[in-house]
Amino acid sequence: MAEIIPSLNRETLSRMTAGEKRLAQRFKGLLEDDYIVWYDIPIGRNRRYPDFILLHPRRGLLFLEVKDWKPSTLKRITKTDVELLTATGRVIKPHPLEQVRQYAYSVIATLTKDPQLRNTAGRYKGNLIMPYGWGVVFTNITRKQIQEGIPDDRREVLLPDHLMIYKDEMTDSVDAESFQSQLWGMFNYQFGNPITLPQVDRIRYHLFPEIRIEESVVGDIFTTDDVAENAIPDIVKIMDIQQEQLARSLGEGHRIIHGVAGSGKTLILGFRCVHLAQAMTQPILVLCFNITLAAKLRSYITSQGIGTQVQVYHFHDWCAQQLKTYHVDLVKSDSPHYERQVESVINAVEKGQIPRGQYGALLIDEGHDFEADWLKLIAQMVDSKTNSLLLLYDDAQSIYKKKSGLGFTLSSVGIQAQGRTTILRLNYRNTREILKYAYDFASQYLDGQDVDDDDHIPLVEPEAAGATGPEPILKEFGSLEQEAEFVVAAINKWHGQGVAYRDIAILYPAKYIGTLVAEELQRGGIPHFWLKNRKEKLAFDPISDQVNLMTIHSSKGLEFPRVMMVGTGELGTSEDRVIPDARLCYVGMTRAQQCLLLTTSRKTGFLKARHRLN
Repeated sequence: MAEIIPSLNRETLSRMTAGEKRLAQRFKGLLEDDYIVWYDIPIGRNRRYPDFILLHPRRGLLFLEVKDWKPSTLKRITKTDVELLTATGRVIKPHPLEQVRQYAYSVIATLTKDPQLRNTAGRYKGNLIMPYGWGVVFTNITRKQIQEGIPDDRREVLLPDHLMIYKDEMTDSVDAESFQSQLWGMFNYQFGNPITLPQVDRIRYHLFPEIRIEESVVGDIFTTDDVAENAIPDIVKIMDIQQEQLARSLGEGHRIIHGVAGSGKTLILGFRCVHLAQAMTQPILVLCFNITLAAKLRSYITSQGIGTQVQVYHFHDWCAQQLKTYHVDLVKSDSPHYERQVESVINAVEKGQIPRGQYGALLIDEGHDFEADWLKLIAQMVDSKTNSLLLLYDDAQSIYKKKSGLGFTLSSVGIQAQGRTTILRLNYRNTREILKYAYDFASQYLDGQDVDDDDHIPLVEPEAAGATGPEPILKEFGSLEQEAEFVVAAINKWHGQGVAYRDIAILYPAKYIGTLVAEELQRGGIPHFWLKNRKEKLAFDPISDQVNLMTIHSSKGLEFPRVMMVGTGELGTSEDRVIPDARLCYVGMTRAQQCLLLTTSRKTGFLKARHRLN
């Protein structure tokens, strides 16, 4: 069964014509699972919309235009246009073959600029590594009707037989072999070996810039199509098929994505923001609990040119903004300021001082760190007409609660997502060694939550999808001062090997440890940015070439090629801190993409011997 993107859910089917629905069902039932089929997705940076694109590792790339025209509608046809009789009179449309041919040529020109997608020798040297083709599907016209209406010599020029599929050739009874034979008869040639998975990813990278994981040097998704070869990276990073399918298939209503650390939850959130910004005019709200993550998300949203429509807030900052905007005073109590902020907003909403339904869509990252009354509050902020809410969650990263699990049902706080929860188990961020090390450690303390339905969210064991790398290392020292000195030595060594400063993060569990490390970095002349308070967290810039020094809490949602966790001996030192510190440690470990180094100067038994690699 072919992978159709987006999935044929209610929202996708509602956009399809009757003929497109029938053709999509034929693809689903008659093509094998190594086919990828995209429906009505803009390609490249010029945002062209072919009806269907098919990619097969052995066959190649095929573009199809689908028309539901009827014989009585089709009045005249030339090589460039078609005259149709519609309910509003006669109209002129581009010839569908010419239309889809232009789509194909535009894509092929872009793909051929990539040296890794060109043949390097032989008859087709310099050409694309795979075949490509295009064609048209007439879903309401039979081949016989065309043959009877257009003489053979004209038909071969205007509607070449091998480039057409007709109504009688895509029925329920058609067999897979003849259907596929017609599709691949649309190619004028065959050459080359099957394309590899990395080459498939490169093709997707060029077709759909919005699924790229890293900001490319060629700009964002709204820039020109003129891409220089030297701007194309040797290794591309994009969403995998599961992530792309999920991102493009999120339908209306309330949705939950429960993903393990490194599964691409925040990436999907960013993609969803771009999609929603293009689809609606109402403001879109993104909330998370981590100030640093909010700063990173805000930077991404701005880079995509949608910063005026998508508002990104740390939850308590959003509460403060609501109070300021609607001139609401803080309630008086002995509670901390941030708790009074939340209470004041809740009271003001109930009294009608702050309006409900302010946003066309609401997206919540780090949902595991939100309290029940917070979620109940913000769920009311979605316009009932759009009712678009996305909650992202990972119980293993819940570092602000004493217990695993929400402790309440989502329906009790107004999130109606029963049957609309997607679980992402694959971890793409960490190497297999880092993921195993982190999960082996965390599994000693964190248990899965028993659940009976989609209204609760269980702890999910991650599955490794990343590359291999060095084993994580735990180094023991006689003092915290020695740990800090080792950090400086390690950074100097790595930087001497060509590692950029911005690719290194130092995480610590307590402020006094951060102060000690910051002083040592200063003495060592190492450029660094210390996220020591709210001001610095808001100013976090992932692009600036300096080592980032932050608490483990502040690292949530972030990732770095190399991570050092300093002062780990200060974790798990009391019984009531073992489980929350285990979660905290797990979060810190899973920030590392390629290399994880831990240091300690205190033996507590928290990081046990089997996790000690000297």
